[in-house]
Amino acid sequence: MTIWSWLRAAARPTAIVLSLGFGLAACTALPGDGPWMGGAATTTTEALPFDVIDLTPTTIANYRQPPPVDRPSTVSNLSAGSRISVAPGDAIKVRIFEPYEGSIFPTIQRPGADFGVQRVTDDGTINVPFVGTVKVAGLDLNQIEKKIGQQVSASGKAQDPQVIVEFVADRTHTVMVSGDVRQPGRVSLLEGVRTVVEAINKAGGPSGVGGQGGTGVGANQLEVVVRRNGQVILQSQYSDLLAGGDIGLQKNDEIVVRPNARMFTVLGAVVKAGNVDMPKHTISLLEAMGMVGGLNDARANKTGVYVFRMGDLQNNPTARARVFRLDLYQPVSIFIAQQFPVQPKDVVYITNAPLYEYDKILTSIYRTFSIVGVLRGNLITSTTF
Repeated sequence: MTIWSWLRAAARPTAIVLSLGFGLAACTALPGDGPWMGGAATTTTEALPFDVIDLTPTTIANYRQPPPVDRPSTVSNLSAGSRISVAPGDAIKVRIFEPYEGSIFPTIQRPGADFGVQRVTDDGTINVPFVGTVKVAGLDLNQIEKKIGQQVSASGKAQDPQVIVEFVADRTHTVMVSGDVRQPGRVSLLEGVRTVVEAINKAGGPSGVGGQGGTGVGANQLEVVVRRNGQVILQSQYSDLLAGGDIGLQKNDEIVVRPNARMFTVLGAVVKAGNVDMPKHTISLLEAMGMVGGLNDARANKTGVYVFRMGDLQNNPTARARVFRLDLYQPVSIFIAQQFPVQPKDVVYITNAPLYEYDKILTSIYRTFSIVGVLRGNLITSTTF
């Protein structure tokens, strides 16, 4: 075999290596960083299942979120109300006094009128010494006091009796609080509890918010679900309830406190991509980029900042997704980014600059030719010897 035949045979693997190098260059240019601005700008959106919206001083008015305002809770439908009726299973305490000494019942200044705890039976009655059986189910405390007084007077055992009835254990006017609270269980509405937040506080508060033994979860990362008669009447972030979205309770309501991480995702040419927890209720686009260290100056195309947002398919099956586009080269864009709110599950994507893409391709090609040069040098050296 002549030297020329040897070189022709050696050229075949060189061509294969070169073609592989160009393939590697193309692969290196595409994957981890996602599409670049050129591809995003030239793609038509007419047939795509989403709308592309340029964020400008005009369009931002439709998406600007007003600053949160603390407002007093609007509480209605308070279950306890002004009339609290007794039901079977409740425990009440009855005390009877007389205004004069020497009677069966002591005066109010003396002890001895307490007849202990009276448990309301299944048929709705209690048994009071010197009085007998009293039907109390469905009556409030004032009505029970009046009824016992009438029965005592009718028996002739007391003159002008004074009756005091108090709740000891409430079995019917309660709500169930469960989930991530420090003391899950039933909470009585008769203990001054009127709203969802008050019931959660009565149960010790959220187990992971600002207390000992907590997990460090913020109020903005907790969801509260309230069920009434088996139906969900409230599903909201705990922070929203604290900000004034609290509602009134009715007996037998069920309250569940559970984690609900609110996060968004940042990808592309940023310093640190990934999922980001929302530490507060509202995060602006500018804050979102700052939370990941900002844009990568060597890679980012500042004309290609995108926010991908899915439509509310749960409530509107025909809702279209939206892609918001911002050009950070425009000075006014900083003010727009301050006003545009990022929502949970949004994806913020920063495209790569064209020069960075070309640099990646050229670097890959340079490496390929370097490999080919080494192979040729080794080949010539081997043929010389």
